[in-house]
Amino acid sequence: MSKAGAPTLSVDAPGLRVAVVAASWHTTVMDGLLDGARRGLAEAGVGEVTELRVPGSFELPVACARLARAGRYDAIVALGVVVRGGTPHFDYVCSAATDGLTRVSVDTGVPVGFGVLTCDDEAQALDRAGLPGSSEDKGHEAATAAVATVVALRDALA
Repeated sequence: MSKAGAPTLSVDAPGLRVAVVAASWHTTVMDGLLDGARRGLAEAGVGEVTELRVPGSFELPVACARLARAGRYDAIVALGVVVRGGTPHFDYVCSAATDGLTRVSVDTGVPVGFGVLTCDDEAQALDRAGLPGSSEDKGHEAATAAVATVVALRDALA
């Protein structure tokens, strides 16, 4: 089970500014991921949330990079879903999104919460989307992880 060993994060982060960048494919899954991210940010007391929609998961890195370099956001949450098909397209998009988002975070120093689901089928995506009956809430987890990283870095560098 993928959630085995997951930490329980509780973050108090009033005044932070967070951008949520979400892909548009797989509407039901994306709606669940966005709702989870919104809940996670609200629970952390994040002061300002900006949402941006992009066409797909492949476009997440460039959007996140532009927002991170603008210097306006303390953290970014990237949300998307890629469902395996019968071609190598899945591998290329997953790799590009993962590598690109990692580069954004490392190159800019702005934490990026990774909420990109890479699933074998739509049932797996639905089970991780934070919907009623889902076993996981990856949107919430990604948002909480991004904010927790900001707080940890702020405290360590204070």
